[in-house]
Order: sequence, then structure tokens, then C-alpha cells
Amino acid sequence: MLVYKTVEEKMKRIDKVGFLDLDIDPTLDLFEEIEKLKKEKNAILLAHYYQEGDIQDVADFVGDSLGLAQQAAKTDAEIIVFAGVHFMAETAKILNPHKTVLLPDLNAGCSLSDSCPPEKFAAWKAANYPDHKVVTYINCSAALKAMSDVIVTSSNAIGVVESFPKDEKLIFAPDKNLGAYVAEKTGRDLVLWNGSCMVHEIFSYKKAVELKTRHPQAQLIAHPECESHILELADFIGSTTGLLKYTQKSDCKEFIVLTESGILHKMRKESPDKIFHAGLSDSTCACNDCPHMKLNTMEKLYICLKYGAPEVTVEAETSKKALLPIQRMLDISAKLGL
Repeated sequence: MLVYKTVEEKMKRIDKVGFLDLDIDPTLDLFEEIEKLKKEKNAILLAHYYQEGDIQDVADFVGDSLGLAQQAAKTDAEIIVFAGVHFMAETAKILNPHKTVLLPDLNAGCSLSDSCPPEKFAAWKAANYPDHKVVTYINCSAALKAMSDVIVTSSNAIGVVESFPKDEKLIFAPDKNLGAYVAEKTGRDLVLWNGSCMVHEIFSYKKAVELKTRHPQAQLIAHPECESHILELADFIGSTTGLLKYTQKSDCKEFIVLTESGILHKMRKESPDKIFHAGLSDSTCACNDCPHMKLNTMEKLYICLKYGAPEVTVEAETSKKALLPIQRMLDISAKLGL
């Protein structure tokens, strides 16, 4: 069994591999132990819909980026454990600078966030669009949030963009697909950064048509991060929460779901009488599973809670600047009733 004799040794190991790789007793009931640790440490566990089913089931709150940010903003817990990816944990830390925020695996990053390096974005904006306001999708780094005028999620992006005067010059970053969808729905001439999510870009038009042919009674529902030619096939387009609510309320009994497959766990729990099919890529791999989201496991979650590591931190000045656009998003969302 791997044992760390000092805090320094433990932190060096986290720096090297991104998590604490400790052996745990295979007979432990991880559900029971995690619940016990949450109570002992006054910790709240927030999980994204794209996490594995067991993590969703043991979480105190499961939601999309907007819901998770709202929960992080109002929690009284001393410790926030984020079962999601790094930018989500950073957002929780920005909203709670004096609380401890933990992430089971620091390697849980985001391809969309990586597609927009802050220094390149800053240089691009300064050279080409110095007079534009910046609307930034929450799937980005704290440093990029600190350069933004307002943050959005897929749940509120249309409403937030429409809150600006019609003649306001706007950049939408980093997701070009969501930005194009918002531009179409709002009629705004948005300048788009050329970023995308690897999970939502792999859905195959051919496979989607094949699934619709094979399941003629099914409705195809898609996340707006998908490419436009995929969205043209959709019977409904919405955020992760929007897709979930649609399947709950719809009279349809069968759905083809084009977003990360983790959401199917919640859909099946909420609508056990309905059938859900995951969207497919052209390859045979499970490419519609986010490899970063799936780095978190029940074992890592247990160890993270037990030992209070790895911890997510944000530099104080960056955090202060990033808080303003995040709070603007929360305020606008509250006015919109989201």
C-alpha cells in the first residue's frame, strides 16, 4: 500500500500524477464511507451530469454548469468537492475564495477550455477587436474569465447575449458552435473564437441519420455545442438540463441523445418507462464519453474526501477579476428566472 509520510511528499505526488493514488480496502462500502466523510467534514459534493452514475447517485447536487455554479454560490459547507472538471472547480473557488475546493483528479481538464489559451485570446482581441465586449462560455479557464465582461452557460447564453444593447459589439468565446447557435437565435453579429468541444464535435451525421432510420419513433435531441449540420437534424436543441427536462415532459417514449452519455443515467432514472440511445461517432470507440469527466472515480472521490486533496486554487487577483463576470451571469440568470 502506498503511504505518504509527510504533507510535502503527498503534494509532490499530486503534482506528479494529479491525484492521490492510495490503495483502499476493496470491501469498503464507498457509498457509505463517502456519506460519512461528508458529514464529518461539513462537505458538499457537487457532480456534473456527465459523471459516472455512481458518483451522481452519491452527490448532494447533480446539475449542469449553471446549476452547479448557483449551488456553489449559496452553499454553507466548509468544503466543496467538485466531481466534474477543472474549470468547474475553479468557478466554485472563485465564488468561495475562503473555502476549500477539492477535485478528485486534477487531470480532469476540458478540451474546449484548452482550445482558448488566455494569452493568445488576449493578443487576438487586442489586435483585432479592442472595442468589443467579451461574452465567455463558462467552459474556460479562470484566466479567460478574468478577461471577460460576462460569463454564460448553454442554459442562459441566449438570454445573456440579448441583455446587451443590439448595437453592442460582442466576442463570443471559446465555443464556435454554441456561439453560432446563439447568433442565429438572437440575430446578433457575434465574433466567434475558433474553439470547440471534442465530445460534441465527434457526433456523426451519418450515424445520426442511421439511428433515426433504425428508431423511427425516436426524437433526436442535441446540445448546441454540436456542429450546425447535426443540429439541423434535431427535434429539440437545449442545454444539458434543457435536454433532461424535455425528455421528462415530452409525450415521446424514445430519444436519440447527442451530448455526453453521462446524462443518460439521469434520464433513465427520471423516465424509467422511456428508451434512450446514445449518439455515435464514426469510430467504434466510446468517443461521446468525455475522457476528462471520466477520470473521476468513486475511489478517487473517497480518497479526496478522506485526505482533503487535491485542492484547487486560483490566484487572488485572477479570482477577483473573474468573480465580476460570473456574478453578472448569476444576476442575469436570476432575472430571467433560470
